[in-house]
Formats: sequence, C-alpha cells, structure tokens
Amino acid sequence: MSNFLFDGPSDAKVTILLAHGAGAPMDTASMSAFAQALAFAGLRVARFEFDYMAARRVSAARRPPPLAEKLMAEYCHAVDKLKASGPLIIGGKSMGGRVASMVADELFVAKRISGLLCLGYPFHPTGKPQQLRTAHLANLKAPTLIVQGTRDPFGTRDEVESYDLAGTIELLWLEDGDHDLKPRKNISGLSLADHMDILGTEVSIWADRITQ
Repeated sequence: MSNFLFDGPSDAKVTILLAHGAGAPMDTASMSAFAQALAFAGLRVARFEFDYMAARRVSAARRPPPLAEKLMAEYCHAVDKLKASGPLIIGGKSMGGRVASMVADELFVAKRISGLLCLGYPFHPTGKPQQLRTAHLANLKAPTLIVQGTRDPFGTRDEVESYDLAGTIELLWLEDGDHDLKPRKNISGLSLADHMDILGTEVSIWADRITQ
C-alpha cells in the first residue's frame, strides 16, 4: 500500500479516507479536485493507493486491478495505518468506493468509522446495466452518501432510482455529471468548479450530521 496523500486542516474534526478508481491513481485531476473541494470545506482528506496501482509507479509492468473482493483487506489495512484520531469516513472514487462499501458495515459496527462516502459509484459495468453491484447495498447499516452524476454510465439517475437501496443511503445528484462528476458546460451551463462547490458543501453538512 502507498503512503497517504493529505489535504485539508490537520486539526479537522472529520477525516475522510479515499481510495482511487480501478484504472487511475490517487493523484489524477479528478481525485485531486475531489480532495481539494472537501479540504476547502474544512475536512481532512487522506488518499491512498492499492498495491497494484502503487506498483505501477516503480515498474513498467501494468498490473490489472484485482477483483474488488480481493482489495477489502487492503482497505482495512489502510484504516489501521491511518490511525485517525477523530471521526473517520471511508470511501473512494468508483471502484475505491465500492471496496469501501464492502468493508463499511464491519468497521461501522465495530465503531471504527462513522460513515461511507462514494464518489461515482459503479452500480454496474458500463454498457451492462443487468450486471448490478448492489446486493450488499440493500441492507447497508453504515450512514452512506453516494455522489453521482446524472449521466454516469455506471449508473444514471433513472437506473439508480429503480434499485433496492438501504434507507441509510443518501444520494446527491449532480446535474449532467459524468463518472468524474463533470458536466458539459455548453449543455448544462454548469462547470466542474460548480459541482465541486456543491460537493464540498453537501459532504461537510452530511459529515457534521452523522458525527454528532
């Protein structure tokens, strides 16, 4: 596992641990935009990379991502290594958020985390809406916020509204956002900066509420 990349005040009340998506590292433009938006809202953000992604930085070999189930132990190890002093929310972008969702209840019941934040959850593989990755979301106990673009090919608003999701899950929809939450400015009149402002504000409000 990689070292952490931190954003936001070190004395913040809440820390958010974020993992990357399947194909890109923790310091992509989108991951940096998410972290900076949350940091600007007063949250402490720690990013990390799974072993297969960290290995790409030191080797020409491009290891493919393992199955999400095989990354669960690595995510728990990141929680152990971080040793957050206050309330901790886990999550990530796309696959990183999915892996976090798969370990969230065990950590929540053990009172090690306060909630789960998923940024662009991959509800199904792109182009394969029948292959849902939602079974464990029907009974999720951990307070959860999923931030999703309305045109995300891994789960559009129309698709997601038909799913059986636990009452603990809240959805924040960003108009015309894609899988990176980016809107088409010439169509929506919105910019990525607009969506990042909304992201920071709404996640901060939600985090305050679930950590009272």
